[in-house]
Amino acid sequence: MNASPLTLTKKTHSCVRLERDGRTLVIDPGGFTEDDAVAGAEAILVTHEHPDHFDETRLRAALEADPGLRLWTLRSVAERLSTAFPGRVHTVGHGDTFDAAGFDVQVHGELHAVIHPDIPRITNIGFLVDGSVFHPGDALTVPDRPVDTLMLPVMAPWNKISEVIDYVREVKPRRAIDIHDALLTDLARPIYDTQIGSLGGTDHGRLTPGDATRL
Repeated sequence: MNASPLTLTKKTHSCVRLERDGRTLVIDPGGFTEDDAVAGAEAILVTHEHPDHFDETRLRAALEADPGLRLWTLRSVAERLSTAFPGRVHTVGHGDTFDAAGFDVQVHGELHAVIHPDIPRITNIGFLVDGSVFHPGDALTVPDRPVDTLMLPVMAPWNKISEVIDYVREVKPRRAIDIHDALLTDLARPIYDTQIGSLGGTDHGRLTPGDATRL
C-alpha cells in the first residue's frame, strides 16, 4: 500500500474522487454528479449501468477529450464503450485486481441489491482501493478483508436503514462516509446520522459535495 496521504473528495450522490501524488481516480460519476467530477482524472471506475452511477454521454466526452484516460468497469458498461475506445476500457469482475492511476484496486461483488422481486437483478461490482477505501456501488457487499473507510450507501430504493446499520456492523470499517444520498432530504439527515452513528459501531460521517478529507 502506498504510504503517501490519500485525499477523498465527495461529489454529489455516489461519486467520489481519490487523489494522491497528483494522480486522480474517480468512482461512479453518474447523472446526478457535477460536470467537473472527472476533470483531470487518469482513471474512472464504474460499478454498474444505472444512470445515477454511469453517465454514458459524459464518459464518452471525457474519453474523447483525454486520450490518456482509462475506464475499468463490468461487462454491461464496457460493452457500450469499448468499441469506440479500443484498449482503454477494461472489463473486470469479482476477484480481479489491477492498477489504475497508481492505485491498487480489488474487485468485490457480482450482483446489484434486490430492488423488488419483480425487477430482474443486474450485475454490480464494488472497488476496494489501496486495501483501504471500499465503494460497493448498489449492493451491501462485504469484502473478504478489512476495510478502513467504507463508502456507505445510505438511502436508495433498494435499502432500509436497518440494513444499512447491519451492513456497517458486518464490514466493521474504521469509519463510514455517506454516499448514495442525493435523494435524502435535509430533514431526514439527522435521523440517519443519529441512528447509524449510535448503532453502527464505528465512526460515521458525511461530506457536503465538494468537501474533502485526508485519509
